[in-house]
Amino acid sequence: MGYEVRAARPGDLAGLPAIESSGDAMFAEIGIVFPPAPTVVEQMIGKGAEILVAGDPPVGFAAVEEVDGAVHLEQISVRGDLAGRGIGARLLDEVKARAAAAGSPGVSLLTFRDVPWNGPWYARHGFVDLPEERWGPEIRSYWDAEVKAGLHELGPRLVMWAPLA
Repeated sequence: MGYEVRAARPGDLAGLPAIESSGDAMFAEIGIVFPPAPTVVEQMIGKGAEILVAGDPPVGFAAVEEVDGAVHLEQISVRGDLAGRGIGARLLDEVKARAAAAGSPGVSLLTFRDVPWNGPWYARHGFVDLPEERWGPEIRSYWDAEVKAGLHELGPRLVMWAPLA
């Protein structure tokens, strides 16, 4: 079944935290339990970030904003029972297409290095490790905030970058 990727409508937003939480169960299965806090998508909605969704009603979403003059992918989540069906890849392709159309030099993100559906998955989709000497001040700030929040204690993290032509 195909899931059209589109910009989120106001009526879509209330259901997105449940999608994110359902995906978090996959992390719990490998021993990564996130500290209690508002979901990433709730935080991103509060900041006015661009939110793309897959499906109507949504079964997945991507939250993006501008960081250091480029598009930054803060979160992709797909409903846990639909993981592995290409929905995340469709969302990621749309993020990259919109970033390229907007003239962004690339897309950045922070993720777990070794979790199969994180670092390795992004690498298969054209992302590479972004060396620390190439981090801008906003990426540095994101990294530092993750350290302070204890996210790095859950597993090795990295900054990745997908250059756009």
